Amino acid sequence: MKKITTLVLTIGLIAALVLTGCAKKEEATSVLKIGATPVPHSEILEHIKPALEAEGITLEIVEFTDYVTPNLALSEGEIDANFFQHVPYMDSFAKEHNIELVSAGSVHVEPLGLYSNVFDSVDTIGQGATIAIPNDPTNEGRALLLLQANGIIKLSADATLEATEADIVENPLGLVFKPIDAAQLPRTLEDVDGAVINTNYALEAGLVPTEDAVVIEGADSPYANIVTVTPEHLNDETIQTLIKVLQSDDVKNFIQEQYKGAVVPAF
Repeated sequence: MKKITTLVLTIGLIAALVLTGCAKKEEATSVLKIGATPVPHSEILEHIKPALEAEGITLEIVEFTDYVTPNLALSEGEIDANFFQHVPYMDSFAKEHNIELVSAGSVHVEPLGLYSNVFDSVDTIGQGATIAIPNDPTNEGRALLLLQANGIIKLSADATLEATEADIVENPLGLVFKPIDAAQLPRTLEDVDGAVINTNYALEAGLVPTEDAVVIEGADSPYANIVTVTPEHLNDETIQTLIKVLQSDDVKNFIQEQYKGAVVPAF
């Protein structure tokens, strides 16, 4: 009887230790839900999953294919952070929708480029050519600034990142601009003479920015893509760990090897 009692107590002790261990393991794992556009954002996040797992964080990626839904989902608490935009776009969006968003850290730059199936250099752009550009406030201005930097148009002296067609003061080729949702720009190449396309959408469409773009922003572009959060979560341990991993040498090497200059580390 004494042996049976001892055996029961031993089994009970082992079970308690196992359950305690499982509970501790469960408590040590946090789920971090991040909204991202597919290329390169989701790819970069997929790459860091093992590193975050080692830190006790399970990363859940929610993919979006537009530039509006990820910020609304973040503001409404459906995700913990998003990764797809630069600070000027974030600030413009937050102001327009009366929500609070902040940057947790910069990761990479996606140079904006002008693509065409009709002309292969600035010198061969035809008179009256139709050029599609992003229709969101900051990327439209950024596209016009890119064209100005390459001598294609001239903007007013006080034109900023929020420049529009109204800011064009010289258009020697009589270009016709067609503002279109950024995600749809690659599909317009068959219907227009040229299109200024964000690198993430260019990559998704199979374009190679460093080879296919007629003109492209330099690696010193100030429009770094960031991890965005709401202010109350900026200092969360999981967010700080995420930034630490994203700004590591491992991620820098991954970006350089995977995208060959089409995406540039910004840390």
